[in-house]
Parts: sequence; C-alpha cells; structure tokens
Amino acid sequence: MLSATPSDDLTGLSGVAVATVKPRTGRVSQAITVVAVVVPPIGLVVAMAQLWGRGLEPLDVGLLIGFYVASGIGVTVGFHRYFTHRGFEAGRVVRAVLAVLGSITLQGPLTQWVTDHRKHHALSDRPGDPHSPHLSGKGLGGALRGLVHAHVGWMFVTKGMERGDAYGRDLYDDRMIRWIDRLYLVWVVVSLGAPFAIGWGVRGTLGGAAEALVWGGLLRIFLFHHATFSVNSICHLFGKRPYRSRDESRNNWLVAVLTFGEGWHNNHHAFPRSARHGIDRGQIDPAWWVIRSMAAVGLARDVKLPSRSRQRHQPAVERV
Repeated sequence: MLSATPSDDLTGLSGVAVATVKPRTGRVSQAITVVAVVVPPIGLVVAMAQLWGRGLEPLDVGLLIGFYVASGIGVTVGFHRYFTHRGFEAGRVVRAVLAVLGSITLQGPLTQWVTDHRKHHALSDRPGDPHSPHLSGKGLGGALRGLVHAHVGWMFVTKGMERGDAYGRDLYDDRMIRWIDRLYLVWVVVSLGAPFAIGWGVRGTLGGAAEALVWGGLLRIFLFHHATFSVNSICHLFGKRPYRSRDESRNNWLVAVLTFGEGWHNNHHAFPRSARHGIDRGQIDPAWWVIRSMAAVGLARDVKLPSRSRQRHQPAVERV
C-alpha cells in the first residue's frame, strides 16, 4: 500500500532531541574504519595488476556486480530508507535480511549507521552535523578540508558518537537488531568469505579463490564505499536544488546512478520519509524499484511518498 507522507520530520522520528553521548569516536571504531577504508584500495591495485594484458573473467565480473547490488540494497533500501526513515514497513524476516545485507558493506553496525544518519538530518550542514563539508573554515583551504572530512575524514573523528536512546531507541528496543549488531564481525567475515568460497568452489584453486575475493570482496567494498561517501560530500556541494530544504543538499545524477538513487539528495532532504528519492521525471531510482516490487508481492507495506501538493508547494528559493 502506498501513502503520502503525513509529515516530513527531519529525522523520520518525531520528538528527537539533539544529544551527544560519546566525547569522541572510539579506538575500536577507528581501527575498524582504517581496515575498511585502507584495505579495499589494495584490492583495486591487485585487480588492475590482474587485468594487465588479459581480459576480464566472467566469474569475477559477476561477483563484483552481484555483491555490489546486494550491498546497494542493504544500505539504500535497508539501512537508509527503511531503518533510518521508516519509508515503509516490513516483517521480521525482511528486516533481518536487510540488516544483514547492510552489514556486509563494512560501513559499521546498523545502530551506529542509523544514529549517525539521523543526527545528520537533525543538524544538516549546521554545527553538530557529523559529516557536513561546510563547517571546516572559509576559502579554498576550508572547502578542501570540508570535502575530505565529509567524504572520509569524519569516520575517524565523529563516527559512532550518537549511541544513546535519543536517535536509536526503536532499534535498541528490538532484540533481533541488537543480536545482528553483536554479530557484526561475523557479517564482515561473510562479506569477504562468500566470494572466496564461491571462487574456490568454481575454480578449485587457492589462486582462483583469492582472485574472486579481490573482485567480489575488496574491490566491491572500495567502489561501493566511495559511491556512498559521495552522497555526504559531493551531494552537499555539487548539483541542483529543485526543492527547498534547510541545508545545502543537492541532486547529482552521477552519484544517483552509482548509489541506486541516493544521489537525488535534495529530494531526500526535502521529503526525508519518502521511500522514493527519484520523485521527478527521468530520475532513475533502482532502490525505489526494489521497494515497489516488494510492496507488489506483500513484502513491504505502508510505503511513504510525498503528496503532489507538497511537491508543488516546496520549490527551491534558489535554483543552481
């Protein structure tokens, strides 16, 4: 069932207060971030070396695309549009599948991802926003520092600070979600181990399995990470603003293509509870296609969409 959103509360939850429950990002979180950010580029280098002088292997391409799509569904449909903003409702099995698929992206446990993102919406591009590119000083130097901070630097200084009830009570009260979060390192192993196991099963050699790990694991994580990071950085700096919002969020078609529709970021900040981000003509939004298909077969319900009247009455003051 599709419905117009009755409210466009910035966090997707009403009555949420601004709160910081940790003074800094934890050492363990920083260490995991280093591994998640630094190790995948090694996969890129190895993949380039493998390609030198020979063509692509169908299995490697299939693993890269397959796990990239699974990651995209997990983060865009699951972590973002469902768990963070409640753009639709789903049963426990679907909730569990989406939570696990989001966890294999190595972007942090579900509750950490959601609480950080809800704070971003509550304070978008204002002091307290975990990853705004607009709070690092003036001039070219400030702009470059802000871009780096929003893209990757924030994960070492402000990631995971919002761990209290203010932004995540609904998730902390869910026993299944707490259990999936506790197994986060297991999902990390699955994320890397599954392509390795498939490569071993198909090719029967350690070298073949390692090659599958590089393509379906390390390279896929690297590419999807930086596509997702671009929503925080590029989509708050470059693009169009067709709708009025309280921040500098912008629509960027290239980021939208790479992130299954998340690049329609101004649309999203204008109508945060909408399960559909590509709300205007010609805006490709594969995550919405997945949600609509889920609704058609009964796996999703109460799907939120902005009413046409709200779209007409919320144009941007400035078009760029």
